[in-house]
Amino acid sequence: MQDWPELTALELLVAVADHGSVSAGARAIDMAQPNASRSLARLERALGVGLLTRSTAGARLTPAGLVVVDWARDVLGAARTLVDGTAALAHAGGTELRVSASQTVAEHLLPAWLAALRQQHPDAAVLLEVHNTAEVVAGVLSGACDLGFVEGPRAPRGVRTAVVARDELVLVVAPDHPWTRRRSRVSADELAATALLTREPGSGTRVRLDDELRARTGRPAAALQELGSNAAVRVAVQAGAGPAVLSRLSVADALASGAVLEVPLDLELGRELRAVWTGPRRLTGIAADLVAVARSHPA
Repeated sequence: MQDWPELTALELLVAVADHGSVSAGARAIDMAQPNASRSLARLERALGVGLLTRSTAGARLTPAGLVVVDWARDVLGAARTLVDGTAALAHAGGTELRVSASQTVAEHLLPAWLAALRQQHPDAAVLLEVHNTAEVVAGVLSGACDLGFVEGPRAPRGVRTAVVARDELVLVVAPDHPWTRRRSRVSADELAATALLTREPGSGTRVRLDDELRARTGRPAAALQELGSNAAVRVAVQAGAGPAVLSRLSVADALASGAVLEVPLDLELGRELRAVWTGPRRLTGIAADLVAVARSHPA
């Protein structure tokens, strides 16, 4: 019989991808470093795949590890749905809100928003799903969720919207990339001619970049490799696989630590983060309260 991987080990692996090292990932999930190293070693043995390359400089994800991280996110998302769903059953008769959010919002903004919301509605059950922007809008339109949060250059069609925050995209490279030594900004033409590590089509990050490059050069970004999460793209950049344009929110920690460096762009890549819903123009109840919280907590 197949031995299932431990969810805590998968959570740790994702944290390592998100925070750039085993020690930082362990701190993020409140696990001692020795236990973290043993947990990852057990996970590698259980899966039969090398997930990390270890050296005196630290540990980084292997190409197979990057793929496993994306799969692990899906598994952890399903586990959260199970836990949140059973919590909703335990609060039968209480307030329930189904929320769907794009990755950038879900990873970097929603945790603080939901913590503030719980102070107002301690008995409410919030069921959260994480998708790319196109999938969030589709879920709102189909009725699969009550409220969505998306990123993109323009308001989606067919839904009500409200701007809750603002963000910008930045060009990042590994510290030894040749662009770190240049004195001029990277132009739109140069960026469009460069193969980039990118998010998948349908993500707000990819749409914003493609729209800006089409407007300036007549062609979208050239994809060296498409990856399904901000963290996977960032880790690939750190590994020297190529440059990428990502949300500043998603690379703030990596920029602060020097794991990646920002290269100035001759483009304006600001964008708005929006709440989306259907029905009456004015939200009411817990959904309205969550949007108000989002507006009061700047990115």
